[in-house]
Amino acid sequence: MTELTGFILPNEHHVHWSFMIVLYPYITGIIAGAFIVSSLYHVFNIKALKPVSRFSLVFAFAFWTCCTLPLLNHLGHPERAFKMLITPSPTSAMAGFGYIYGSYGLLLIMEILLVYRETLVDMYHRTQGVLKKLYWLLTFGVTQVTPQSREADKKVIKFLAAIGIPWACTLHGYVGFIFGGVKAVHWWFTPLMPVVFLLSASVSGIAGITLLYILIMKFKGEEPDANCIKTLVKFLWGFFILDLTMELLDVGVHAYLRVEHWHIVEGLLNGPLYTTFWTLQMGVFSVIPFVLLAWLSLTNVSTPTLKFFASLVSVMILFQVILMRWNVVIGGQLISKSGRGYASFDLEFLGKEGLLAGLIILALPLVVLFILSKIFPLWHPAKPEAEAS
Repeated sequence: MTELTGFILPNEHHVHWSFMIVLYPYITGIIAGAFIVSSLYHVFNIKALKPVSRFSLVFAFAFWTCCTLPLLNHLGHPERAFKMLITPSPTSAMAGFGYIYGSYGLLLIMEILLVYRETLVDMYHRTQGVLKKLYWLLTFGVTQVTPQSREADKKVIKFLAAIGIPWACTLHGYVGFIFGGVKAVHWWFTPLMPVVFLLSASVSGIAGITLLYILIMKFKGEEPDANCIKTLVKFLWGFFILDLTMELLDVGVHAYLRVEHWHIVEGLLNGPLYTTFWTLQMGVFSVIPFVLLAWLSLTNVSTPTLKFFASLVSVMILFQVILMRWNVVIGGQLISKSGRGYASFDLEFLGKEGLLAGLIILALPLVVLFILSKIFPLWHPAKPEAEAS
């Protein structure tokens, strides 16, 4: 993608939604997928996922805190973002995202505080000074846990997790809705776009949880739960089948209907996006993970083999999803409104919206996760409580 081709209108030489807008749906997708993992345990009682049920909640919250950073970095005046909240507009799609994002964060905080209540109370009694005051605040001054309060907490957690599933789906489906509602960009304008975004979000979140769970356990010198990894792999395969099917259907609908804009979309996929879409997204980073996931799900491999290939396939799927975001966000803007040419985009390394800035933003949720892990032990109560003492 280094040359302009065909007829380009004068205002289309510059791609306005850059790498930051690629990262924005990527991070929100990871949030939604991670929350779904937690809800599979809290709502559907899939006990095999218990080892990562608390981790996935804190993981989702860590990414939630950094979700808007790409957007704020992209804006020329990020301080104006708050006007969306103080001057609400019910007809604005972007304002709608702000309300969904804010309410989802509140739900995440409430669920985390309830899931960790027993741990927080225990930590309150075992710490001194600033930490003791912090844990007192996090328990809202309720420093005793009774059997009745424990049962009440379980019911509320289940309720929050249940309503959190559609809310998480809405959070990321809404991102797809924003792209799918742009009539002027033929590559985006399809009713399947919210579905594709939602399924790829689920895939990226599960892959992120799987990869980080294995890596953290290895770093701690502990053995991860093989049954938990196996269950994550099976869910990852299931969601990936749906995701890949919908992505291919999206292209298939365009190709079969052959409406007036198909020629320009076809030229995009077989021209400027050929490498990133066909070779990388649909080829290397879809076919190989698909085969590996089927193998891991349907056969009884040894635990070391499971850990290695589950990590490998998670990395490949995380690349597949960010390639999908790239091909949608950047690819859609390469089509000229003239219908007869393509713009170009070269990702710079330095600069405000370059690759380096993007990598820093992607690393920030992991830094937040590390800090949160000092307050909210990530794993099963028996281990973190002992460590924290």
